[in-house]
Amino acid sequence: MVETMPDRRQIPLFPLGHVLFTGGRLPLQIFEPRYLDLVGRCMKTRTGFGVVLIREGTETFAGSGPPSLFNIGTYARIVDFSQLANGVLGIVCMGSDKFRIERSWEAPDHLVMAEVDFLAEEPHSQLGEEFSSLVDTLRVLVKHPMIEKLDLEIDYDDARSVSWRLAELLPLEAETRQSLLQMQSPRERLVEIRRLITKLKG
Repeated sequence: MVETMPDRRQIPLFPLGHVLFTGGRLPLQIFEPRYLDLVGRCMKTRTGFGVVLIREGTETFAGSGPPSLFNIGTYARIVDFSQLANGVLGIVCMGSDKFRIERSWEAPDHLVMAEVDFLAEEPHSQLGEEFSSLVDTLRVLVKHPMIEKLDLEIDYDDARSVSWRLAELLPLEAETRQSLLQMQSPRERLVEIRRLITKLKG
């Protein structure tokens, strides 16, 4: 049975120096015992975990307390796994719903748990001609061999899809990606991405 998404619930968090967007794929190497246990539970129960950007601190925080986190993250589900050449478990997770952290704490098994509110789905909007240059940029980005391996699903007519994929694929600082994640309007995100691309070119 696939879990439903109530408005508020408790979920485990995976604090990272990376931002995950809806529909994005994130490869992870899992080696810490707490996260190996988490992955095992998620796969057994067909549940997921929250990916949240670290504001201050580190991903490995045992004994030093959990890091400071941004309060908007993305729920992730595991879609693939394998043992890597280095013997470490590799997983690929896919981003789904966005959520807001209301409170968080460190559990006895040293996982970060949080009570979160899931945010309303972003409104669907047709991509206007004014953003055709961004579509061209995205089509170039996805031809990169490393990105091709992710097998991303992109609807080039959907402003949400184009804005999410550009936000994750462009060479941006993590905190800039976070600000794009926190936007609920696809058009607002595209306008900001266009500005950022102009800045990168300049």
